[in-house]
Amino acid sequence: MKHRYGRVEVICGSMFCGKTEELIRRVRRATIAKQTVQLFKPRIDNRYSEELVASHSGQFEKAEVIDLSKEIITLLQVETSVVAIDEAQFLDSELVTIVNFLARKGLRVIVAGLDLDFRAEPFGCMPELMSCAEDVTKLRAICTICGEDACRTQRLVNGNPASYNDPIVLLGAHEAYEARCRLHHTVPDSPIIKLYSAHLPESESLN
Repeated sequence: MKHRYGRVEVICGSMFCGKTEELIRRVRRATIAKQTVQLFKPRIDNRYSEELVASHSGQFEKAEVIDLSKEIITLLQVETSVVAIDEAQFLDSELVTIVNFLARKGLRVIVAGLDLDFRAEPFGCMPELMSCAEDVTKLRAICTICGEDACRTQRLVNGNPASYNDPIVLLGAHEAYEARCRLHHTVPDSPIIKLYSAHLPESESLN
């Protein structure tokens, strides 16, 4: 079943907020509605499976594995009306152009990914995807420190916050990451924090 109009939907948030779970829910609903769905994932994301999109809660769906965004066009089937893409932050910037092209052609495109990296800085092409989407769903996890809504991903190395200078991409789950609120998210060696903390009274310094 084809759509009258194409659209772009983005599901984003920190780790452990339910992004992939929500993506799978929408994919399953589209399938029940007898729409032909193709689900894609970047090859780099092999934490739970090489060929499955899997949530931290244990839900999963079979996916087509890609290295480059342009492979979506190559693999696209004529009857497909819904394209779903998980972990979009790991894909190249051409994804933005491809997603908009597919929506222009009348497809519903559902994209899930981290909006911020462990430094709390915009991750990959996610900001552009969010700005061109008809619908953006920004989910929240639960802060492991205080229990409030979490909007940040805290990377840990041997139980301590990772340095700002560590690599952006490091695959992992609960052993390497926690969900944190803004207050309890810490990035040692952050140049931004160093810059502005120098101008604040000591009692108000940023962490």
